[in-house]
Amino acid sequence: MVKSNIKKEFNCDIEKLWNIITDNTKYEWRSDLSKIEITDDIHFIEYTTNNYPTYFTITSKVDLKEYKFDIENTNIKGKWIGIFKKLDNGNILLDFTEEIETNNFIMKILAKTYIKSQQKRYMNDLEKELDR
Repeated sequence: MVKSNIKKEFNCDIEKLWNIITDNTKYEWRSDLSKIEITDDIHFIEYTTNNYPTYFTITSKVDLKEYKFDIENTNIKGKWIGIFKKLDNGNILLDFTEEIETNNFIMKILAKTYIKSQQKRYMNDLEKELDR
């Protein structure tokens, strides 16, 4: 299993941050996606810019606190955990952890680096969206 964590503070309204992250109907701010297909209340499919699908099942959604889901595509299987925490300084701390398994030898070697780069890209995209 490969595990990667990223934490970042944002100076914004927690509801705005929560809504951007959890509203799968508005994904245009994500530079890594071409579309998101919502199949029902707990299932959605993200398509990369190359139209590669990844399937998601929401396992927990506690307003303004926690967002979790299982992830699966042809290369990986795992889970994602997002924790939202109000800090004493008024900022919001996002604490995202992704854990994946893969049967592909090449993916096992590259997985940690790939996940880290994806997490950084996500946070950068999120920061740009908040600044708009």
